[in-house]
Amino acid sequence: MSDAQRYPAVDEDDVFVELVPVVRKIVGSRIRDPHVVDDLVQETLTRVMAAHSRVEAETLEPYAAVTARNLVASYARRNDRARSKTHLLVEVDRSEPPGEELLRREESSMVAAALTRLPAAERELLIAHEVEHQDTRTLAARRESTPGAVAAQLNRARARLRVEYLLVSEQVEPTGDRCRPVLRALSAGDRRRQRELDAGAHLLECDCCARISAILFDRRAGGRPADEVRVPISRDADVVTARQRVRETAARVGFSSTELTLIATAISEIARNIVRFAERGDIVVSTVSEGEDEGISIVARDVGPGIADLHEAMQDGYSTYDGLGLGLPGARRLMDQFDIVSEPGKGTTVTMTKWRFGNRSGRPQRREDDT
Repeated sequence: MSDAQRYPAVDEDDVFVELVPVVRKIVGSRIRDPHVVDDLVQETLTRVMAAHSRVEAETLEPYAAVTARNLVASYARRNDRARSKTHLLVEVDRSEPPGEELLRREESSMVAAALTRLPAAERELLIAHEVEHQDTRTLAARRESTPGAVAAQLNRARARLRVEYLLVSEQVEPTGDRCRPVLRALSAGDRRRQRELDAGAHLLECDCCARISAILFDRRAGGRPADEVRVPISRDADVVTARQRVRETAARVGFSSTELTLIATAISEIARNIVRFAERGDIVVSTVSEGEDEGISIVARDVGPGIADLHEAMQDGYSTYDGLGLGLPGARRLMDQFDIVSEPGKGTTVTMTKWRFGNRSGRPQRREDDT
Protein backbone atom coordinates (compact mmCIF):
# COMPACT_ATOMS: atom_id res chain seq x y z
CA MET A 1 0.00 0.00 0.00
CA SER A 2 1.42 3.42 -0.93
CA ASP A 3 2.10 6.14 1.61
CA ALA A 4 -0.60 8.29 0.02
CA GLN A 5 -3.17 5.50 0.52
CA ARG A 6 -2.10 4.88 4.10
CA TYR A 7 -2.17 8.58 4.98
CA PRO A 8 -4.67 10.43 2.80
CA ALA A 9 -4.70 14.21 2.85
CA VAL A 10 -6.48 15.64 5.84
CA ASP A 11 -8.91 18.47 5.07
CA GLU A 12 -8.51 19.85 8.57
CA ASP A 13 -4.92 20.86 7.82
CA ASP A 14 -6.00 23.95 5.90
CA VAL A 15 -8.43 24.83 8.68
CA PHE A 16 -5.61 24.77 11.25
CA VAL A 17 -3.42 26.94 9.04
CA GLU A 18 -6.23 29.48 8.63
CA LEU A 19 -6.73 29.58 12.39
CA VAL A 20 -3.19 30.80 13.08
CA PRO A 21 -3.67 34.46 11.98
CA VAL A 22 -6.98 34.62 13.88
CA VAL A 23 -5.44 33.31 17.07
CA ARG A 24 -2.35 35.50 16.68
CA LYS A 25 -4.54 38.60 16.34
CA ILE A 26 -6.44 37.75 19.53
CA VAL A 27 -3.30 37.04 21.56
CA GLY A 28 -1.32 39.92 20.05
CA SER A 29 -4.00 42.43 20.98
CA ARG A 30 -3.52 41.57 24.67
CA ILE A 31 0.16 40.59 24.93
CA ARG A 32 3.08 42.77 23.85
CA ASP A 33 6.03 40.36 24.26
CA PRO A 34 6.42 38.60 20.86
CA HIS A 35 7.96 35.50 22.47
CA VAL A 36 4.99 35.12 24.80
CA VAL A 37 2.66 35.63 21.84
CA ASP A 38 4.38 32.78 19.99
CA ASP A 39 4.11 30.50 23.03
CA LEU A 40 0.40 31.18 23.56
CA VAL A 41 -0.46 30.86 19.86
CA GLN A 42 1.33 27.50 19.70
CA GLU A 43 -0.37 26.28 22.87
CA THR A 44 -3.77 27.33 21.50
CA LEU A 45 -3.14 25.53 18.22
CA THR A 46 -2.04 22.40 20.09
CA ARG A 47 -5.23 22.35 22.16
CA VAL A 48 -7.45 22.98 19.15
CA MET A 49 -5.81 20.17 17.21
CA ALA A 50 -6.28 17.82 20.14
CA ALA A 51 -9.98 18.70 20.34
CA HIS A 52 -10.82 18.83 16.62
CA SER A 53 -12.37 15.36 16.57
CA ARG A 54 -15.05 16.37 19.10
CA VAL A 55 -15.68 19.95 17.91
CA GLU A 56 -17.94 20.71 14.98
CA ALA A 57 -16.09 22.23 11.99
CA GLU A 58 -18.19 25.41 11.98
CA THR A 59 -17.45 26.03 15.68
CA LEU A 60 -13.69 25.38 15.48
CA GLU A 61 -12.80 29.06 15.03
CA PRO A 62 -14.92 30.25 18.01
CA TYR A 63 -13.46 27.37 20.05
CA ALA A 64 -9.94 28.54 19.13
CA ALA A 65 -10.81 32.14 20.06
CA VAL A 66 -12.16 31.14 23.48
CA THR A 67 -9.14 28.89 24.10
CA ALA A 68 -6.76 31.72 23.20
CA ARG A 69 -8.53 34.19 25.51
CA ASN A 70 -8.47 31.68 28.38
CA LEU A 71 -4.74 31.08 27.93
CA VAL A 72 -4.10 34.84 27.86
CA ALA A 73 -6.12 35.28 31.05
CA SER A 74 -4.23 32.44 32.77
CA TYR A 75 -0.92 33.95 31.71
CA ALA A 76 -1.94 37.39 33.04
CA ARG A 77 -2.90 35.92 36.43
CA ARG A 78 0.41 34.06 36.72
CA ASN A 79 2.32 37.17 35.71
CA ASP A 80 0.53 39.32 38.29
CA ARG A 81 1.34 36.84 41.06
CA ALA A 82 4.98 36.72 40.00
CA ARG A 83 5.28 40.52 40.05
CA SER A 84 3.77 40.71 43.51
CA LYS A 85 6.49 38.37 44.85
CA THR A 86 9.46 39.75 42.94
CA HIS A 87 10.74 41.87 45.83
CA LEU A 88 11.22 38.73 47.91
CA LEU A 89 13.79 37.43 45.43
CA VAL A 90 15.93 40.55 45.34
CA GLU A 91 19.20 40.34 47.22
CA VAL A 92 21.56 43.26 47.43
CA ASP A 93 25.07 42.14 46.59
CA ARG A 94 27.51 44.36 48.49
CA SER A 95 30.57 42.24 47.80
CA GLU A 96 33.30 43.60 45.59
CA PRO A 97 33.66 41.96 42.16
CA PRO A 98 36.72 39.72 41.82
CA GLY A 99 39.83 41.50 40.58
CA GLU A 100 40.65 41.45 36.92
CA GLU A 101 44.18 40.32 37.71
CA LEU A 102 42.91 37.26 39.59
CA LEU A 103 40.65 36.32 36.68
CA ARG A 104 43.52 36.66 34.22
CA ARG A 105 45.72 34.43 36.35
CA GLU A 106 43.03 31.78 36.61
CA GLU A 107 42.44 31.89 32.85
CA SER A 108 46.15 31.64 32.11
CA SER A 109 46.47 28.71 34.48
CA MET A 110 43.71 26.77 32.73
CA VAL A 111 45.13 27.52 29.28
CA ALA A 112 48.56 26.37 30.41
CA ALA A 113 47.10 23.15 31.82
CA ALA A 114 45.24 22.53 28.55
CA LEU A 115 48.40 23.14 26.50
CA THR A 116 50.31 20.49 28.43
CA ARG A 117 47.74 17.93 27.24
CA LEU A 118 48.51 18.59 23.58
CA PRO A 119 51.18 16.68 21.63
CA ALA A 120 54.48 18.55 21.69
CA ALA A 121 54.40 19.33 17.96
CA GLU A 122 50.93 20.91 18.15
CA ARG A 123 51.83 22.82 21.30
CA GLU A 124 54.97 24.30 19.70
CA LEU A 125 53.05 25.19 16.54
CA LEU A 126 50.34 27.05 18.46
CA ILE A 127 52.85 28.96 20.60
CA ALA A 128 54.87 29.97 17.55
CA HIS A 129 51.78 31.26 15.74
CA GLU A 130 49.71 32.75 18.59
CA VAL A 131 52.43 33.96 20.98
CA GLU A 132 55.44 34.60 18.76
CA HIS A 133 53.20 35.81 15.87
CA GLN A 134 54.91 33.75 13.17
CA ASP A 135 52.78 33.57 10.03
CA THR A 136 51.93 30.35 8.21
CA ARG A 137 54.45 31.03 5.43
CA THR A 138 57.31 31.27 7.92
CA LEU A 139 56.14 28.20 9.82
CA ALA A 140 55.79 26.26 6.57
CA ALA A 141 59.35 27.14 5.46
CA ARG A 142 60.78 25.95 8.78
CA ARG A 143 58.85 22.68 8.58
CA GLU A 144 59.41 22.10 4.85
CA SER A 145 55.66 22.18 4.36
CA THR A 146 53.11 24.47 2.72
CA PRO A 147 51.14 27.38 4.24
CA GLY A 148 47.88 25.53 3.56
CA ALA A 149 49.05 22.42 5.38
CA VAL A 150 50.23 24.51 8.34
CA ALA A 151 46.86 26.32 8.48
CA ALA A 152 45.07 22.96 8.60
CA GLN A 153 47.39 21.79 11.40
CA LEU A 154 46.66 24.99 13.32
CA ASN A 155 42.91 24.46 12.99
CA ARG A 156 43.21 20.92 14.33
CA ALA A 157 45.41 22.10 17.19
CA ARG A 158 42.95 24.87 18.13
CA ALA A 159 40.06 22.40 18.09
CA ARG A 160 42.01 20.04 20.36
CA LEU A 161 42.99 22.94 22.67
CA ARG A 162 39.35 24.09 22.99
CA VAL A 163 38.34 20.60 24.11
CA GLU A 164 41.18 20.28 26.63
CA TYR A 165 40.54 23.79 27.99
CA LEU A 166 36.87 22.98 28.61
CA LEU A 167 37.74 19.68 30.27
CA VAL A 168 40.10 21.55 32.61
CA SER A 169 37.73 24.45 33.32
CA GLU A 170 34.71 22.17 33.89
CA GLN A 171 36.84 19.78 35.96
CA VAL A 172 35.63 16.66 34.16
CA GLU A 173 37.50 13.77 32.60
CA PRO A 174 36.34 11.66 29.64
CA THR A 175 35.08 8.22 30.58
CA GLY A 176 35.80 6.33 27.36
CA ASP A 177 38.09 6.09 24.33
CA ARG A 178 35.50 7.68 22.00
CA CYS A 179 35.06 10.84 24.08
CA ARG A 180 38.01 12.91 22.92
CA PRO A 181 37.68 12.01 19.20
CA VAL A 182 33.97 12.94 19.30
CA LEU A 183 34.61 16.22 21.11
CA ARG A 184 37.44 17.15 18.74
CA ALA A 185 35.23 16.49 15.72
CA LEU A 186 32.53 18.71 17.25
CA SER A 187 35.04 21.43 18.14
CA ALA A 188 36.44 21.45 14.59
CA GLY A 189 32.97 21.30 12.99
CA ASP A 190 34.09 18.22 11.03
CA ARG A 191 30.79 16.73 9.83
CA ARG A 192 32.39 13.77 8.05
CA ARG A 193 34.29 12.74 11.18
CA GLN A 194 31.18 13.23 13.32
CA ARG A 195 29.25 10.83 11.10
CA GLU A 196 32.06 8.26 11.19
CA LEU A 197 32.04 8.37 15.00
CA ASP A 198 28.21 8.51 15.24
CA ALA A 199 28.70 11.54 17.47
CA GLY A 200 24.98 12.12 18.02
CA ALA A 201 24.44 8.69 19.55
CA HIS A 202 27.54 9.07 21.72
CA LEU A 203 26.36 12.39 23.14
CA LEU A 204 23.12 10.78 24.27
CA GLU A 205 25.00 8.02 26.08
CA CYS A 206 27.84 10.04 27.68
CA ASP A 207 27.04 12.68 30.32
CA CYS A 208 30.57 14.11 30.20
CA CYS A 209 30.54 14.70 26.44
CA ALA A 210 26.97 15.99 26.50
CA ARG A 211 28.03 18.61 29.04
CA ILE A 212 31.15 19.71 27.13
CA SER A 213 29.45 19.62 23.73
CA ALA A 214 26.72 21.99 24.94
CA ILE A 215 29.40 24.60 25.70
CA LEU A 216 31.12 23.97 22.38
CA PHE A 217 27.86 24.46 20.48
CA ASP A 218 27.09 27.65 22.40
CA ARG A 219 30.49 29.11 21.60
CA ARG A 220 30.26 28.24 17.93
CA ALA A 221 26.77 29.78 17.76
CA GLY A 222 28.29 33.11 18.79
CA GLY A 223 29.85 33.50 15.33
CA ARG A 224 28.10 33.28 12.01
CA PRO A 225 24.82 31.32 11.97
CA ALA A 226 25.58 27.60 11.91
CA ASP A 227 23.98 25.37 9.32
CA GLU A 228 23.19 22.86 12.05
CA VAL A 229 21.85 23.46 15.54
CA ARG A 230 21.68 20.83 18.28
CA VAL A 231 19.59 21.22 21.44
CA PRO A 232 19.94 18.64 24.25
CA ILE A 233 16.54 17.71 25.74
CA SER A 234 16.11 16.48 29.30
CA ARG A 235 13.75 18.92 31.07
CA ASP A 236 10.78 21.17 30.38
CA ALA A 237 12.92 24.28 29.89
CA ASP A 238 14.69 22.53 26.99
CA VAL A 239 11.38 22.31 25.12
CA VAL A 240 11.20 26.11 24.99
CA THR A 241 14.85 26.34 23.90
CA ALA A 242 14.33 23.79 21.12
CA ARG A 243 11.26 25.62 19.86
CA GLN A 244 13.10 28.95 19.75
CA ARG A 245 16.21 27.58 18.03
CA VAL A 246 14.17 25.78 15.38
CA ARG A 247 12.07 28.91 14.75
CA GLU A 248 15.26 30.94 14.25
CA THR A 249 16.61 28.46 11.72
CA ALA A 250 13.29 28.23 9.87
CA ALA A 251 12.96 32.03 9.80
CA ARG A 252 16.36 32.29 8.06
CA VAL A 253 15.07 29.95 5.35
CA GLY A 254 12.12 32.30 4.77
CA PHE A 255 9.09 30.51 6.24
CA SER A 256 6.05 32.70 6.91
CA SER A 257 4.92 33.47 10.46
CA THR A 258 2.07 30.96 10.10
CA GLU A 259 4.48 28.23 8.95
CA LEU A 260 6.85 29.08 11.81
CA THR A 261 4.00 28.54 14.26
CA LEU A 262 3.18 25.13 12.76
CA ILE A 263 6.83 24.07 12.84
CA ALA A 264 7.27 25.24 16.43
CA THR A 265 4.12 23.37 17.48
CA ALA A 266 5.46 20.12 15.99
CA ILE A 267 8.79 20.62 17.76
CA SER A 268 7.02 21.23 21.07
CA GLU A 269 5.15 17.94 20.84
CA ILE A 270 8.21 15.89 19.90
CA ALA A 271 10.35 17.52 22.61
CA ARG A 272 7.64 16.99 25.24
CA ASN A 273 7.61 13.29 24.39
CA ILE A 274 11.37 13.10 25.03
CA VAL A 275 11.01 14.82 28.41
CA ARG A 276 8.11 12.62 29.50
CA PHE A 277 9.16 9.22 28.27
CA ALA A 278 12.93 9.15 27.65
CA GLU A 279 16.01 9.39 29.82
CA ARG A 280 17.49 12.07 27.60
CA GLY A 281 17.55 13.10 23.96
CA ASP A 282 18.38 15.83 21.52
CA ILE A 283 16.92 17.70 18.57
CA VAL A 284 19.11 18.60 15.59
CA VAL A 285 17.84 21.05 12.98
CA SER A 286 19.56 21.92 9.71
CA THR A 287 18.68 23.60 6.44
CA VAL A 288 18.12 21.44 3.35
CA SER A 289 17.66 22.11 -0.35
CA GLU A 290 16.71 20.12 -3.43
CA GLY A 291 16.86 22.06 -6.66
CA GLU A 292 14.85 25.21 -6.05
CA ASP A 293 13.20 23.82 -2.93
CA GLU A 294 14.44 25.01 0.45
CA GLY A 295 13.42 23.78 3.88
CA ILE A 296 14.55 22.48 7.23
CA SER A 297 15.27 18.97 8.44
CA ILE A 298 14.66 18.05 12.08
CA VAL A 299 15.99 14.89 13.72
CA ALA A 300 14.82 14.12 17.26
CA ARG A 301 16.57 11.20 18.92
CA ASP A 302 16.22 9.85 22.45
CA VAL A 303 17.60 7.18 24.73
CA GLY A 304 14.44 5.72 26.23
CA PRO A 305 12.17 2.70 26.42
CA GLY A 306 11.15 2.92 22.76
CA ILE A 307 7.59 2.46 21.51
CA ALA A 308 6.12 -1.03 21.80
CA ASP A 309 3.25 -0.52 19.33
CA LEU A 310 4.27 2.13 16.82
CA HIS A 311 1.11 1.81 14.72
CA GLU A 312 -1.12 2.46 17.73
CA ALA A 313 1.02 5.38 18.87
CA MET A 314 0.54 7.07 15.50
CA GLN A 315 -3.26 7.10 15.78
CA ASP A 316 -4.96 10.43 16.52
CA GLY A 317 -5.96 10.73 20.16
CA TYR A 318 -3.60 8.01 21.41
CA SER A 319 -1.90 8.89 24.68
CA THR A 320 -0.11 6.98 27.41
CA TYR A 321 -0.49 9.82 29.88
CA ASP A 322 -3.17 12.26 30.97
CA GLY A 323 -2.32 14.98 28.46
CA LEU A 324 -3.44 16.42 25.15
CA GLY A 325 -2.70 13.23 23.21
CA LEU A 326 -1.47 15.27 20.21
CA GLY A 327 2.15 14.11 20.14
CA LEU A 328 3.39 12.08 17.19
CA PRO A 329 0.29 12.13 14.93
CA GLY A 330 -0.10 15.87 15.43
CA ALA A 331 3.54 16.49 14.53
CA ARG A 332 3.20 14.23 11.48
CA ARG A 333 0.20 16.23 10.25
CA LEU A 334 2.09 19.53 10.50
CA MET A 335 5.19 18.46 8.54
CA ASP A 336 5.70 17.59 4.86
CA GLN A 337 7.76 14.47 5.54
CA PHE A 338 7.75 12.34 8.66
CA ASP A 339 9.65 9.18 9.50
CA ILE A 340 9.91 7.37 12.83
CA VAL A 341 12.04 4.41 13.89
CA SER A 342 11.72 2.97 17.39
CA GLU A 343 13.52 0.07 19.02
CA PRO A 344 12.16 -1.12 22.39
CA GLY A 345 14.74 -0.70 25.11
CA LYS A 346 17.00 1.54 23.03
CA GLY A 347 15.06 4.60 21.97
CA THR A 348 13.25 6.43 19.20
CA THR A 349 14.36 8.58 16.28
CA VAL A 350 11.95 10.94 14.52
CA THR A 351 13.00 12.61 11.27
CA MET A 352 10.86 15.44 9.90
CA THR A 353 11.17 17.82 6.95
CA LYS A 354 9.27 20.98 6.16
CA TRP A 355 9.60 22.58 2.72
CA ARG A 356 9.08 26.29 2.26
CA PHE A 357 6.65 25.83 -0.63
CA GLY A 358 5.23 22.49 0.49
CA ASN A 359 5.91 19.03 -0.84
CA ARG A 360 5.97 19.83 -4.54
CA SER A 361 8.35 17.18 -5.85
CA GLY A 362 6.45 13.99 -5.12
CA ARG A 363 8.67 12.98 -2.24
CA PRO A 364 7.60 10.03 -0.09
CA GLN A 365 5.80 11.24 3.03
CA ARG A 366 4.78 10.13 6.48
CA ARG A 367 5.93 6.58 7.04
CA GLU A 368 6.84 4.63 10.14
CA ASP A 369 9.20 1.71 10.52
CA ASP A 370 9.05 -0.55 13.56
CA THR A 371 12.43 -2.21 13.81
